[in-house]
Amino acid sequence: MDSAERAYAREVGRRLRLVRKQQRYSLQAVEALSAKEFKASVLGAYERGERSISVPRLRRLAAFYRVDVEQLLPRPTSELTPAVSTTERAARILDDDRVTIDLAEMERAASVAAPTTEKCTIDLQRLRSLEGPERELLERYLGMIQVQRQDFNGRVMTVRREDLRIIGALLGLSLEGMIEHIDRLGLRALPEPR
Repeated sequence: MDSAERAYAREVGRRLRLVRKQQRYSLQAVEALSAKEFKASVLGAYERGERSISVPRLRRLAAFYRVDVEQLLPRPTSELTPAVSTTERAARILDDDRVTIDLAEMERAASVAAPTTEKCTIDLQRLRSLEGPERELLERYLGMIQVQRQDFNGRVMTVRREDLRIIGALLGLSLEGMIEHIDRLGLRALPEPR
């Protein structure tokens, strides 16, 4: 492998590890759950960028993780810069030991974030067990949110009030009606006991 191929393999590996860890699988768990199709040692080598993974194998691994294969591939070089949050934009590293913080930007970030405090956690595993067009619509919309957030834990997803309003509008429901509908379908995840 030349240096560009190694860098690409490392980035694929980083994304593979991210998805695996978000789904709370160990390397050994993936090996066991995949009936040894994905050996722990080989998957570890992929994740470290020591081995390149073939496209068919990457597709099977994406199917195992229940994510689109595109989520496991690096973006083109022009897009390799990670998405930067408003908070990250406010703090800029000037050199190895100095950071500048734009307080006005931080204040804007806080005021924008304030209206979106009402959230609902959706049980994605329960959603997968439903049938029909509502399931497809919800999976597509929530899948889009997963891609934006790079959040592939696969069990639950917290959605904001505005997301619920949009999903409700697509289904012809008000925000309150959408929340009631989620409860009727049994999709609201209960908080885990501490």
